[in-house]
Parts: sequence; C-alpha cells; structure tokens
Amino acid sequence: MKNLNADLKSGNFKQVYLLCGEEAYLKNRYKKRLREALVGAGDLMNFTSYTGKGIDVKQVIDQAETMPFFAERRLIQIEDSGFFKNACPELAEYLPTMPPETYMVFVESEVDKRGKLYKAVKASGRIVELGRQDEKTLTAWILSQMKKEGKSIRRDALDLFLEKTGDDMENIANELEKLLCYTAGKDGVEYTDVEEICTVTTENKIFDMIRAVAEKRQKQAMDLYYDLLALKEPPMRILFLIARQFNQMLQLKDLRAQGYDSQTVASKAGVAPFIAKRSLAQAAKFELPVLQQAVEDCVEMEQAVKSGKLGDRLAVEMLIIRYSGGE
Repeated sequence: MKNLNADLKSGNFKQVYLLCGEEAYLKNRYKKRLREALVGAGDLMNFTSYTGKGIDVKQVIDQAETMPFFAERRLIQIEDSGFFKNACPELAEYLPTMPPETYMVFVESEVDKRGKLYKAVKASGRIVELGRQDEKTLTAWILSQMKKEGKSIRRDALDLFLEKTGDDMENIANELEKLLCYTAGKDGVEYTDVEEICTVTTENKIFDMIRAVAEKRQKQAMDLYYDLLALKEPPMRILFLIARQFNQMLQLKDLRAQGYDSQTVASKAGVAPFIAKRSLAQAAKFELPVLQQAVEDCVEMEQAVKSGKLGDRLAVEMLIIRYSGGE
C-alpha cells in the first residue's frame, strides 16, 4: 500500500496493478483513485471495465491494443475475474507486450501466487495486498476522519465503536458516517453517542452468543439467537458463523499453546490483533478438545440439515443448548 501511495503521489505509474485481498473498502478506494489518476473519472472513451467470471480474454486484448482517443492513456479494469485462481496463460503472455499507452488494473479477492498471471504482474507491475487492517491502523484512520470533521472522540467511545463495528472498513465507514451525522453540532463524540447510534455487526452478535455459551448463560445465548432470527438472518448463515468462531478459537488457542506471542498468533491466523486478543480471551473458557468437538459438531449439524434429518433452526438451537450446559 505504501508503494501504491507513492505512485499516486509522484504520478509515476506501473502499467499493471493487482489489488487483492479481503478488504473491499480499500480495494474500491484504490481502484477509484487509480482511475482518476490515469484517465480521469469522467473519461468514458478510454476506460473499459470487465466484471465477473466468463470474461472474453481475446476481447480484453483487442481493447488493450486500441490506441487512446485524444488522450495519453487507456485504462482497462478487470474485477473478480477468477483469472488469478484459474489459469489464464493468454493474458500472462500478453502483459509484457502490451502497448505503453495501455494500463490494466486487476481487482481480485483470491489469487494463486504460483500462477503465471500473478508472476507476470509481479514482474512488470505492482501487486498490492489489501487485507484486514490492525487495530492501530484502524484507530489512526478513524481519528483522521474525525479530525477532518473537526471532532474528537473519547478513548472509551472509540473502543466501543471498534467493538461494535469489527475490522471491516466498509462497515466502519458506514457506521462512522451515521455517528458523525448523529453528533452534528457537537465537538466531541462520547460513549453514549456510540452506544445509541452504532449497530452491532452480525459477527459481533455471534461473538456475544458464543461468550454466553462459554459462560453457561443459556437463556442469554438463546435470546441472542432469536434476535438474529428476528433480524432475518438465515439459520444456516448463523451456523456458518458459529462454526467459524469455534474454528478461529481452536486455531488461536492451538497457536498460543505452541508458544507464539499474541502478534504472531494474529498474523498466522490471518486476523486483526485486537480480534485475536478478544477471541483468545473467549477461547480460554474452553478446553482444546471441547473446541475440536464443537467444530466437528458444527459440520455434523450442517450435514444433518442438508440431508433433511434436521430443520436448520432446530440444528442451531441444539448446538447452543449442547455447549451452554443443557441437553
């Protein structure tokens, strides 16, 4: 990201960029900034966008070979193509021969670093990995947004805000906009403001539900489950998120047992440090074999639902009851 920012500042661009990773907010932000810098947001003659699977590679190459129309550059943007997961040798071979006036920006969630196209972009362009940001980076970004609006935020309010929003920057941006509107006319944001206006993510509701399960507060766990159902969350998505949370706790607890420090544990697990810290505290309430069994039970429940042996709502209820101390 640092090198990309330097390119945008200097105006010295690579011919090919790959924006990859799971942080959608940053990918969207940088693809827009690259478009504005390379051809301008309003230039429709020299900008072509392709999205999704099934893109005609020959058509892309033909477009790339077309001279810019009364401009210095032509930009081709390719998004969620799957080219970096499935082989795309035509583009890999073409990139080194691309006309100097043509630029390409790929925006992908998943990539195979062993693939020819990935290696071709790495050789002649710039690869920018945009993953989930750590707590320090998110905090600095939130504070900078507050400063732009002439506001300050109390530390306890900031901690609550991050606890409610999680580490998804798209969600943070949306909740931040709500918070700034709610506190219009005030110089500072307080704990009560965040508590009043900011929404807890589904993932955080799942976290609270698992915490209630771990602490054997069965009624609260069930109440949280029914709250999610009332919000129209499908039981199978809830089951998926429960399984993901148990699996994350298992992975983190196992890494900690191997002697890794908190920062390394977070890095190896691929989660933000503050999320790893929170999940490790939760995992401490479970023995390792219990977490292993919970993950297996989640898989069994999913199979039971898909085979028609259990209803999806009942399957989640049974799982919650089993691990919150009742049968």
